[in-house]
Amino acid sequence: MKKTLVCTLILMAFSFYVAAQTQSAGWLATFNTIKTGKKTSIHYDMQFRSSGQWKQMQTMLFRPGLNYHFRKNMTATVGYALIENRRNITGVSGYAPEHRIWEQFIVTHPVVSAAVQHRFRLEQRFIGQPVVDGSGLKTDDYNTANRLRYFFRSVIPLQQTKTFEKGWFAAVQNEFFGNIGEKSNVNGKFFDQNRLYLAGGYRISKKIDIEAGYLNQYVNGRGSNFTNTHVAQLALYTRL
Repeated sequence: MKKTLVCTLILMAFSFYVAAQTQSAGWLATFNTIKTGKKTSIHYDMQFRSSGQWKQMQTMLFRPGLNYHFRKNMTATVGYALIENRRNITGVSGYAPEHRIWEQFIVTHPVVSAAVQHRFRLEQRFIGQPVVDGSGLKTDDYNTANRLRYFFRSVIPLQQTKTFEKGWFAAVQNEFFGNIGEKSNVNGKFFDQNRLYLAGGYRISKKIDIEAGYLNQYVNGRGSNFTNTHVAQLALYTRL
């Protein structure tokens, strides 16, 4: 079962891969859940992503949300995200904001000893359009777009245990992004990008995980342009 799962996700990634502009990057991330009541909690994640070839900070992301837990394995979330993306216009560099409203539903279930998570997310995007202002950039207007995302993740303990509260694990995940509605403000296509991720980690306690791994990001641009990025990621997960 585990081997089949890993092979399936790898084949999904390779099905998108053709000759592309290739680059490398590093991502640092933290994903956190803070319980506030019997059925409520706060979610927030922060991410810092380098540009291609690790030259500079490309993207900074802050994404808070409010969770409602219908059951132990079913959670709905609504939230906001601020993303600052580095842009370059005629040699002038700066950061342009993107604001997002997002809604998601997560369901988890066990498969043998592994924990499997499915996440369905909708995003309403407000993408800043930068213009040159002296020696920097300013946001002149915003374009809107909508996107859906399907995320699959499995955490596989590397030792036999009835309840996995401490020890080494492997993680495998894949996320598909699709543009919906009016697409002219993005790449003009349904398929936006795909991210495959393979990692190893250590569960310090039932509340804290740390992991490091490889993420392959395939981004479908306008026309025939697309980018394949090899990402080294370090991530911290907390459940407080």
